[in-house]
Amino acid sequence: MKKLCYLILLFSIASFSQAPNQAKDKADILEVLSIQQDAWNDYDIDTFMETYWKSEELTFYGSAGVVKGWQSTKDRYKKSYPSKEHFGHLELTSNDISKVNDDAYMVMGEYDLTRTVGNMHGIFMLVLKRFDGEWKIIADTSCEVK
Repeated sequence: MKKLCYLILLFSIASFSQAPNQAKDKADILEVLSIQQDAWNDYDIDTFMETYWKSEELTFYGSAGVVKGWQSTKDRYKKSYPSKEHFGHLELTSNDISKVNDDAYMVMGEYDLTRTVGNMHGIFMLVLKRFDGEWKIIADTSCEVK
């Protein structure tokens, strides 16, 4: 019985010690989404793309299919949103942030894009990984919901 109590105590301490780290991770990840939203609304694709992993392994999956690589993803954004009118005003909503492992999280949410060339509403799923203390998007799946 004593061993069981010690195990429960040990498990409780371990669980509570992880909670603050997860809270900080989630806050940092929400900051990445805030940077994205602000950059988008400032028509600043360069800052927006800084939230992505600058690698040929970056994966974007949208209505036009899979795009691999940071530069290809940036080019896709520029082609799909060629003007300030196409960028419009973006609102991101995070519905769930789930830990995958110590250095990776999955974020599911929604986006609302208000613009003069037609509004868009959709869903997204991001996978973020921590590199040298910074969270970067390594995979992005987005699709419009009509």
